[in-house]
Amino acid sequence: MASASAAAPASSLKRANSTTSSESDELIITPLGAGNEVGRSCVYMSFKGKVVMFDCGIHPAFSGMAALPYFDEIDPSAIDLLLVTHSFFNFTFYLSQLTMHLGHMIFFDLVYLPIYTAPAYALWVQLSLGPCCFTSIFSGKGWLALTRACSKVFFGTIFSDGLSPVNVPQTTFKGRVFMTHATKAIYKLLLSDYVKVSKVSVEDMLYDEQDILRSMDKIEVIDFHQTLEVNGIRFWCYTAGHVLGAAMFMVDIAGVRILYTGDYSREEDRHLRAAELPQFSPDVCIIESTYGVQNHQPRHIREKLFTEVIHSTISRGGRVLIPAFALGRAQELLLILDEYWENHRDLHNVPIYYASPLAKRCMAVYQTYINSMNDRIRNQFASSNPFDFKHISPLKSLDEFRDVGPAVVMASPGGLQSGLSRQLFDKWCSDKRNACVLPGYVVEGTPAKAIMSEPKEVTLASGLSAPLNMGVHYISFSAHADYNQTSTFLKELMPPNIILVHGEANEMGRLKQKLLSVFADGNTKIITPKNCQSVEMHFNSQKMAKTIGKLAEKTPAVGEILSGLLVKKGFTYQIMAPDDLHVFSQLSTGSVIQRITIPYSGAFAVLKHRLNLIYESVEASTDEESGVLTLKVHDKVTVKQETENHVSLHWTADPISDMVSDSVVALVLNASRELPKLMVESEQETTEDEQSKKADKIIHALLVSLFGDVKYENEGKLLINVDGTTALLEKQSGEVECENEGLKERVKTAYRRIISAIKPIPPPGS
Repeated sequence: MASASAAAPASSLKRANSTTSSESDELIITPLGAGNEVGRSCVYMSFKGKVVMFDCGIHPAFSGMAALPYFDEIDPSAIDLLLVTHSFFNFTFYLSQLTMHLGHMIFFDLVYLPIYTAPAYALWVQLSLGPCCFTSIFSGKGWLALTRACSKVFFGTIFSDGLSPVNVPQTTFKGRVFMTHATKAIYKLLLSDYVKVSKVSVEDMLYDEQDILRSMDKIEVIDFHQTLEVNGIRFWCYTAGHVLGAAMFMVDIAGVRILYTGDYSREEDRHLRAAELPQFSPDVCIIESTYGVQNHQPRHIREKLFTEVIHSTISRGGRVLIPAFALGRAQELLLILDEYWENHRDLHNVPIYYASPLAKRCMAVYQTYINSMNDRIRNQFASSNPFDFKHISPLKSLDEFRDVGPAVVMASPGGLQSGLSRQLFDKWCSDKRNACVLPGYVVEGTPAKAIMSEPKEVTLASGLSAPLNMGVHYISFSAHADYNQTSTFLKELMPPNIILVHGEANEMGRLKQKLLSVFADGNTKIITPKNCQSVEMHFNSQKMAKTIGKLAEKTPAVGEILSGLLVKKGFTYQIMAPDDLHVFSQLSTGSVIQRITIPYSGAFAVLKHRLNLIYESVEASTDEESGVLTLKVHDKVTVKQETENHVSLHWTADPISDMVSDSVVALVLNASRELPKLMVESEQETTEDEQSKKADKIIHALLVSLFGDVKYENEGKLLINVDGTTALLEKQSGEVECENEGLKERVKTAYRRIISAIKPIPPPGS
């Protein structure tokens, strides 16, 4: 059971965490970004003293500090785990020392912006750079000033103009970072490209190739469906669709499961699989709501509209600009264009350009991770490379572009903020023959969003105004889930708690109301927290220990006492035999070998005889190495005749073996004291009949000492008379016939104890 509520925005999660018990049953989920907005995805979650952060992005429509998640609300040192769903424009890097967290990577025109923790804010102030010393994240020295001040998050040094590196304290983040293999490959690709294309001096360079390689060693990878555990936090991931390498993460803390979808798509496209449906229903589902209640057009209709707009524009002599990010939808659209060109011979003389400095290397990444794609691509790859395009050429810069006729250019970034796409837009926007096709989700506040309303004029990157005569077409190939996908996904999962993130406030509100009607018959809670607004849920935790290993081989009877070691690993309790400790845990058992030497000059046969009288299991043998006589008592204690005047005892210390060894030591010492009176006792075995008669005499004598008048009766019975009250004891079964219940119980108890005393001690567990 869980109860959920959305608290008012907290002034600081640091203070809340400091007062929260490590065993608290309160699950707290706080968006530090993407709360009632699209962009800067970053979700902070704490439960049972464990802290997980999902993704870490910037807002593409804002600049400088305003673009960042609210990192001043958290303590980075408290984070145990950073999980990265994928690489894309409104997500970025988060590092500890040399570890970079790639959570929704930024690549506006392939320029990289690092994420800054609280210490970076202090550095910013110390350097007196001011909160708004530049108008754009990517504007020359303004961008360099910000990245210099905050580069400590990555490499532990800051750089000032003309100065040598200055050492400053490193970020307090010490958690571990996980992402899929493909996401890590993209991460290295983008940062390496930045190093190569940066037009700054060596002194101003934030990091070099060696820094990137060192950080690669800090980032850990996870396979789809692979279960890992970090500090008691179990997690695994599922295919999310959306982009290459995208993953949905399921996190299990103390039996409470939280699913974080990140950006996902339940529709299979030309190269990516659809998002998987987890086999477990989570207790909480944190899900994107980018499209709210909107539904995508059927795929074949979108592709038809897309190719018709391009074909008609080319037919009238125009150019087509497709703003798209270097990785993601670009590859999907290129597959569509290459196929369409192949089927239309009249277009073979019209060039298609993939304008990105990363074009060739992007394709190399996609070719490497073919097995992460759908069956269509994998089957095609068996005969030919689907990403070896016949009609598409890479374009690194406009210097290589001959603008002499109709052409199709796909250029980054998708929001037209800067880079090649912005340069081409400024150049072509005034010609009515041209067209701009926006193929994905357009974020509020970007130039791409502004031209969707087709204003008469636009502001160019130079600051001048120009008429907008080119056609603007919005044909969404965005790989975000629409309403049908979201509602179907949630109905199949049926999570009791749903948290909507990554959606504009109005769309998110409409989605919430529609989902409430869908789940009206159930007890589902749907919450839409704002940034820094914590959602608190109470889960009643139950502690359960499972038997494993040897202890689990036999089902214990009701009421039976089970003995073993209770081992706690994270939030899991297990009971196991000590011998299994090294098998089911990273712990191991140690043993102490005890050895004692006792003076004894008598016959070794005397010791064997006396031990046989006391213990049921005494095995005689000869030691293979020394050749001396050896006795093994209950397979616990070894007695050796070391010399004519000494015997030694060896055993592995444990409570039972220690008790057996104590009794053997007492027996040997007693025998040593009686040596002057002892004769060598015969080792000849007595017959069972003789042993039985001897036992009968002992039983009779002991009963007489207890009750007085005890006589033999027929058929192995004894008649006991106590003050005129008689009791008849059957020796074979131990049953007693007597009218006096008190006397009856006394006789039964006495007889049972006598039998136990005169018999040899059986081995433990027998």
